[in-house]
Amino acid sequence: MGDSRPIGLFDSGVGGLTVLRAIRDSLPLERTIYVADLLNFPYGPRYQEEVKQFAFDIVRYLESRDVKMVVIACNTATAAALNPAREIFDVPIVGVISPGAQAAVEATRKGLVGVISTEGTRLSQEYLHAIKEIDPMIGVYQKACPELVDIVEAGDADTPRADEALRRDLAEIANLGADTLVLGCTHYPLLRPAIERVYPGAFTLVDSAGTTAAMVERRLDKARMRSTEPGGAHELLVTSVPERFNEVAEILFGERVPEVREINLKD
Repeated sequence: MGDSRPIGLFDSGVGGLTVLRAIRDSLPLERTIYVADLLNFPYGPRYQEEVKQFAFDIVRYLESRDVKMVVIACNTATAAALNPAREIFDVPIVGVISPGAQAAVEATRKGLVGVISTEGTRLSQEYLHAIKEIDPMIGVYQKACPELVDIVEAGDADTPRADEALRRDLAEIANLGADTLVLGCTHYPLLRPAIERVYPGAFTLVDSAGTTAAMVERRLDKARMRSTEPGGAHELLVTSVPERFNEVAEILFGERVPEVREINLKD
């Protein structure tokens, strides 16, 4: 007998939809509830304590919806809230940093990894710790690239604006000779075409979406919580009226997305 309860996911904006898409692809029978915290977007420049409280509010809401698992589909929120949330909430919680770090260690051949992220994720040093815990000999260069989040949210991920920003932001990492680049923000996978255009063949690109989906699949199998019922529904929720959310989401999915509904987490 399967567990048909939904999986809850959240991010500050559209970025976590890359994780949602990967989970939908690998677990097509699962229902999902995705929360985009547009009221508090962006998380990257905020203090970690503030992001932790935002995350707790969303996990609390998702628990009230009887989800069977919560995926923090945001690197900044994973860094700020994953460990304390696991101590407070009963629902299983998965983050995106550990799976991405594992994939980077497996991908690098030179032993030199670049990590681009928000300022909050960089300051947390979570990617550095996660990579070094797996292999202490790997060199890690971290760089905050806050403008890239704005570019993705504006729907400009595959435009000359993105090319210009990436040419500037990735120059030092390329010059250092890193052969692997961790896209340490769930918005950044949408920049793959631009990165490959500006720095063709320079990096093996690693994002947390596919590796996180694989971890979710393993956890559900181990707990025997996979859904066995077809036709899983998907909810898209926002904490503020979305500007271009549907448009960017449809670019990401390549199809029409479910109707987006606004919620108030304090209700």
